[in-house]
Amino acid sequence: MKKIIALILVAAMAVCACFVMTGCGSSSKTLTLNVYNWGEYISDGSEGSLDTIAAFEKWYEATYNTKVKVNYTTYASNEDMYAKLSSGAVSYDVIIPSDYMIARMAAENMLLPLNFSNIPNYQYIADSFKGLYYDAENTYSVPYTYGVVGVIYNANVVDEDDIGGWDLMWNEKYAGNILQYNNSRDAFGTAQYMLGIDVNTTDKADWDKALDALTKQAPLVKSYVMDEIFNMMESGEAAISSYYVGDYYTMVDAQSDDVDLQFYYPENTNYFIDAMCIPSCCQNQELAEIFINYMLSEEPAIANAEYIYYASPNSIVYTNEDYIDEIGEDAFEMLYPDIDNFAARYNKLAYRNLDADTLGYLNTLWETLKIG
Repeated sequence: MKKIIALILVAAMAVCACFVMTGCGSSSKTLTLNVYNWGEYISDGSEGSLDTIAAFEKWYEATYNTKVKVNYTTYASNEDMYAKLSSGAVSYDVIIPSDYMIARMAAENMLLPLNFSNIPNYQYIADSFKGLYYDAENTYSVPYTYGVVGVIYNANVVDEDDIGGWDLMWNEKYAGNILQYNNSRDAFGTAQYMLGIDVNTTDKADWDKALDALTKQAPLVKSYVMDEIFNMMESGEAAISSYYVGDYYTMVDAQSDDVDLQFYYPENTNYFIDAMCIPSCCQNQELAEIFINYMLSEEPAIANAEYIYYASPNSIVYTNEDYIDEIGEDAFEMLYPDIDNFAARYNKLAYRNLDADTLGYLNTLWETLKIG
């Protein structure tokens, strides 16, 4: 989107929004809110869940006497989302990137500072999720969900004596049954955590060691995957993979009768946060902030947490007895390991935004691995 046109549109829509939101009586104007999120990452009305987008539209009209249409689209990775927004070819009002990408976008002036007077429900976000490295002053983001990465395995295939660490993904006994991430940061992360290497190192020799480990693993790997992991693990086509704990529970719900998926956390692994932000191309910041605030309120916040099976940093959710009963005590304990100590583990182990030189070197190593 060209800057001059964007500025004109922002100004025009701001004026319109002002009249719509402060005027008396009914308005025939329908506001538009463009939301860009990960796939399968919001309660959408399927399987009896609350359609939180439709609920917001209904609530907004009842509250402000003005209709709003939410255009909801999805992306597959932080990098895909970043590429589309940085191209200037699209405009979105709310995005939900991961922590390290938030740091990068903020540094590149791609995010707007939030007006928290429009987001009073921010008070329910636990203190453990505030003041973290990617948004140290709590300027650009509101945590949406978080999680810990672990290893998923089919207990009908994998021997119990082999589980517990990252070594399982390098075990030759399971050659052809192992899946690896099809993105550079996560794939290298599995090797770095296994080797005890800082995942945010700038030492190229450390990255070379991780490449060597991934090169040795390559003959054992059945496929490099992202969303494909669901069908492959659920069906028993593969037996071992690293992925996010919330997605593990989604797989368990859909696994075949002859599959017994189990999960564990290696000692060192990735802790991540995805947060709601407003990109600099936003056309209606106040409306975007109202949407964010709504998603922090009780009904949609609990519905989203139940649907996506990720942990919520929202105290309204994780202290709710009905929510805990719904997901079950075992799942709750797995999803919320040591929530009071989250910040310490996160600060030690989470991915951070790599400098341009290190990121370029990582991308070169990734291409070398995939070509080889």
